[in-house]
Amino acid sequence: MAVSPVQLLRVDMSRMSVESEPLPEAWTLLGGRALSSRILLEECDATCDPLGPENLLIFAGGVLGGTAAPTSGRLSVGAKSPLTGGIKEANAGGNPAQHLARLGYRAIVVSGQPADPDARFGLEVDEQGARLVAADELKGLWTYATCERLAELYSKQASFICCGPAGELRLGGASVACTDQESRHPTRHAGRGGMGAVMGAKGLKFVAVEPGKTRLRRAAQHEEFLALGKKFGRAYRDGPQPFAKGTVVGVQFANVIHSLPTRNRIAGQSSHVDTLDGNLIYESLAERGGGMHNCLTGCVVQCSNVVHDAEGNYKTSALEFETLALLGANCDVEHWDDVADLDRLCDELGLDTIETGAAIAILMEAGRMKWGDVDSMKALFYEIAEGSELGRAIGGGAVATGRYTGHHRVPAVKGQAIPAWDPRPLKATGATYATSAMGADHTAGLLLETGMPVEDCAQHSQEKQIVNAICDGSGFCEFIGPTPDDIRIFYGFMIGREVSREEIADLGWQVLEDEWEFNRRAGFTVADDVLPECMLTDPVGPASDVFDLPAEVLADVKVRKPLRPELFSIKAAG
Repeated sequence: MAVSPVQLLRVDMSRMSVESEPLPEAWTLLGGRALSSRILLEECDATCDPLGPENLLIFAGGVLGGTAAPTSGRLSVGAKSPLTGGIKEANAGGNPAQHLARLGYRAIVVSGQPADPDARFGLEVDEQGARLVAADELKGLWTYATCERLAELYSKQASFICCGPAGELRLGGASVACTDQESRHPTRHAGRGGMGAVMGAKGLKFVAVEPGKTRLRRAAQHEEFLALGKKFGRAYRDGPQPFAKGTVVGVQFANVIHSLPTRNRIAGQSSHVDTLDGNLIYESLAERGGGMHNCLTGCVVQCSNVVHDAEGNYKTSALEFETLALLGANCDVEHWDDVADLDRLCDELGLDTIETGAAIAILMEAGRMKWGDVDSMKALFYEIAEGSELGRAIGGGAVATGRYTGHHRVPAVKGQAIPAWDPRPLKATGATYATSAMGADHTAGLLLETGMPVEDCAQHSQEKQIVNAICDGSGFCEFIGPTPDDIRIFYGFMIGREVSREEIADLGWQVLEDEWEFNRRAGFTVADDVLPECMLTDPVGPASDVFDLPAEVLADVKVRKPLRPELFSIKAAG
């Protein structure tokens, strides 16, 4: 059986036009990050203003999106980043990618810019096609209020993508929010790289996707595909399920290995680790309500928590380890309950919790705010929404806050704040942070092995970056742990021919090369593949670890190695 035709949806905000076209046959196995990176390389001027009309904003589902493959409906959001000035992809859960795939669309490519910078528009996508609609009445609304309004206009089945006030203000820390499966809550964020700022610069306040009566996509080898999906999902459910309590349980482990950022990474352990412990969040569910759920249809991982306050009222959802680390330990906040409040504010404004936590910690270390002052932290979000000078600095991210304060310790790579996992004890992860085209990003290739020999770091970082690029193109969530072998077999049944190990590895490597080439055209050189001075000189832990991988080791990450059989059994999750 032939696979149903797949389309690209092209939206021109200058001409206010929407058109669809067939996905090129050569791009059959490109989805998610792989597809957005290829489109950006081929169609976007790498020297353009990230907030100007020449930049492209791409919403891309994976190759397996909209199918029966479990946990395969992730959405990639790609553009030239206003935070880094290079290529960027940020990934989110929720149902929009699933719904777009069922409607026949692999990606939405948004170009241009409205003539009126104050105008707001929405994009409707349904079984009849797609169209732009006026959305001025949503201007400046926070994300929860935006989605409540949209829920009144569209069906219960609809899913939404939107940006908040931070995106409309074009701030470098702005995220893109997606709604989850069980509610209208915009809690699934493509957080990193300022993708929300690009969305705001396009004048695009929301995308509403109505799946209607569409069904799951069928594979060319349908029965084999279904059987593989059932086997894959059952293997996860029968296994250890490391994310059954969510990612928040990583706090204690990170603290043990001195990789929990504390007080703007002055230390790698927090004195508040026992009250920031994510296990407490899981334990609170029995008393307060809430629980664990799947953020998108077909997910078997169910790592997303729904967090209630002490009175049993909904507070936030998907409170993650990275948020507890950056808005919690890194700012010397004492209790997870306070971090949950801050997480909700980030979601409301459409801000990356990693970038925002890093920015506030810089403000604190610079002496502009007391460590752990939660009330003052909360007040900052209203400054961000109002667009004050201080608010724009914090909403602009770590580097912008460093410029605003004049503070010298700014833990960022290529303009993007370092995520929770510290590169000083995790040197192979540091190699990923340094060499990834997207700046410091744990999703590019996280390795949690301490004490790795220097001579192994380049090989392991390169392999993990290849594996994660393959996963990001498939639509699979990293947490279900797909290997390249898993993905190539799914692909084979999907398109009706074998996909070899060499082909799937080449696919992952090509993503990295596309991204490095875009950055080269944007003006990046090997001199940008470095970690900040504070990571090289300020020690953490009993071994006084600093990041000390030689330049030649970092350069070796970008020289392709012979394929090892082990590559094909590496899981995408850290």
